[in-house]
Amino acid sequence: MRILKLEEKTKQNILTDLLKRSPNQYGKYADTVNAILENVKENGDEALFSYTRQFDKAEISADTIEVTEEEFAEAYAALEDPELVEIIRKAKANIYDYHVKQRQYSWFDSKPDGSILGQKITPLARVGVYVPGGKAVYPSSVLMNVLPAKVAGVDEIIMTTPPGPDGKVYATTLVAAREAGVDKVYKVGGAQAIGAMAYGTKSIPKVDKIVGPGNIFVALAKKAVYGHVSIDSIAGPSEILVLADETANPRYVAADLLSQAEHDELASAILVTASMELAERVSKEIDGFVKVLSRKEIITKSLDNYGYILVAADLEEAIAVANEIASEHLEIVTKDPFTVMTKIRNAGAIFLGEYSSEPLGDYFAGPNHVLPTNGTAKFFSPLSVDDFIKKSSIISFSREALAPLHQDIEKFAAAEKLTAHANSIAVRFEDNQK
Repeated sequence: MRILKLEEKTKQNILTDLLKRSPNQYGKYADTVNAILENVKENGDEALFSYTRQFDKAEISADTIEVTEEEFAEAYAALEDPELVEIIRKAKANIYDYHVKQRQYSWFDSKPDGSILGQKITPLARVGVYVPGGKAVYPSSVLMNVLPAKVAGVDEIIMTTPPGPDGKVYATTLVAAREAGVDKVYKVGGAQAIGAMAYGTKSIPKVDKIVGPGNIFVALAKKAVYGHVSIDSIAGPSEILVLADETANPRYVAADLLSQAEHDELASAILVTASMELAERVSKEIDGFVKVLSRKEIITKSLDNYGYILVAADLEEAIAVANEIASEHLEIVTKDPFTVMTKIRNAGAIFLGEYSSEPLGDYFAGPNHVLPTNGTAKFFSPLSVDDFIKKSSIISFSREALAPLHQDIEKFAAAEKLTAHANSIAVRFEDNQK
């Protein structure tokens, strides 16, 4: 794995390379995605069935597009490891308990003058969760996208996921969906699934918000339908940054970097440290791991494209670089990780100490693993209960409460030359001027 001394030019080159991975850079696919969305909008189910035949090699009809109770039962029976159900349930409990602490409640503040101000919290009515198929089998993503919506109190949660050529959905995906509490699962994937949830078809109802990961076509489709519905984010490839000092275990650091590099060729894995000795030892450990890991080809391409070991002048410079990169996952493996954490402004999830490996957050700890990528941790947050609620402002004034304010409001409106605004207040006090 390449080792670079940290200089301003080095940092800027890395940032430029990382941003090239963003779905916003893949405009050449936009026309294809827009054509699919328009077809779904115009032709509904028939477009879905046609695309499923074309892309997934599966024959789906109005009678078979929705997963049946029999198929759910078959999924449970088909699990290669029956213990996986209990593991999913344990993870579900941890994720649910964490998100319960994020709940918000309506509040009202009344005053003696008769004014009442407040905020009303309302869950979204219907949410759509997209779950990838193909090479990707991620029951953990089902839990992470569904459970915050359940905690928020969303009325109905539907899920779309592409079927295999046999017209079936992965057993683990269905088991996770049932355990998480999904109401209905539909066998459709790709940009066409996003279109179906955004516009609605005869078989699939329109939703208020679409969440969940997917390939570049899914990401661009979500971007295109934003406004018709809400979306969680335009997610990019996975990324990890490990901020470490000379006390870090190089074998642990190497293993953690590779845990993200194996996702795909565009994944990013970066170590930032002030210790050249650690840098060299981590590089050596990575070489050893790559030889024996099953996804060697993917890992190698990922490291060649977006893998770096950056050697900073000191820990403060390393922290500054971590904040600039704003990684999806940030591991702090230093002598005093909690103190370092207080200096971090930008990261999707922060893992503290050598036993807080990133996969702990992917599967089991409880915090959401749907995180901002491509530097968007500078202004975005992880998926949370907040993503599945709406906030309405509440305003109630009596005449007595409005009386001492009305002239100020009228003057404010007049200053903006909005005379109808001013009049709306003034008419309520016309009798005072007679």
